[in-house]
Amino acid sequence: MASKIRRLGIVIALGLVLLLGMVVLAASYSESGVTCEIGAEGLPLTLTDISTVPQSVIDDATGLAMELFGDCQEKCDDFVNQLLAIYLEAEDKDFVIVFNSGGWGWNLVEDSPGWWSIFNGVESELEGLSYTSLELNYLRVADSFQGRLDEVGEMLTGYQSKAKDLACSAEFLTSHIPDLKIILAGESTGAVITDGAMEILEDNPRVYSIQTGPPFWHQTTMLDRTLVLTGNGIIPDSFCQGDFLGIAWGYLKNWFGLSEPEDDFGTAPHYIAAPGHDYWWQYPEVCSQITNFLRQNFGIE
Repeated sequence: MASKIRRLGIVIALGLVLLLGMVVLAASYSESGVTCEIGAEGLPLTLTDISTVPQSVIDDATGLAMELFGDCQEKCDDFVNQLLAIYLEAEDKDFVIVFNSGGWGWNLVEDSPGWWSIFNGVESELEGLSYTSLELNYLRVADSFQGRLDEVGEMLTGYQSKAKDLACSAEFLTSHIPDLKIILAGESTGAVITDGAMEILEDNPRVYSIQTGPPFWHQTTMLDRTLVLTGNGIIPDSFCQGDFLGIAWGYLKNWFGLSEPEDDFGTAPHYIAAPGHDYWWQYPEVCSQITNFLRQNFGIE
């Protein structure tokens, strides 16, 4: 009996050591995010002609990359190239809208039907207010084992490095493009990153945020320039409220094929494992809140 207890203790101890090692490894690993234009099938923006970029802008991007990634030359070069590519695409626009997905962080907005409808609605609303916009995906990790490792490490630290990365990029663009405004959009866990970036950018009046379905464990930083939706107006968001029974029951129903497809207010039939954790432009509450937010902040008086 005593030997069995000792063996069990050894197994538990080894398991704890392995878990601790994975946590330390995850926390120490960090990828640089990739930014791509909406509709470009996930291909990152690339710099094709640097001759049109002012030297002061190049120097600022280089200094910012070194601040974020230190002596990792590959990450610095990637960040500078992406930042300057965004600068060239955005310099004649009124708005840049950056999407942060939920889940593992590698989904495109095109693969998130609810937010795809919201993006189309926001773009249409801004066009109606006579604004031009550039829509971007921010893929914070790659779809790989290392990407999952990075996401775990970021979750353990509250996405601090990703939030800083996003905030620095927004600060860079607003510093070098007069009158440009930026909307940081985030769904679910992506809302944690946008919220962290907004906290860093509290004193930058040209950066705004739209967040849907932030997780129940995150305390949102409420700022005047932020809209946070914690419900779609149809049913309460179980993920926001920490309704574990509702989430578990939703996953079980999906697992056994018992779920009925949702098809409300003109949306495509879809399944939601966490009840209420879906946001569509077609939902009156979602549309009205975002529309009011845009008109109040950007409407022409």
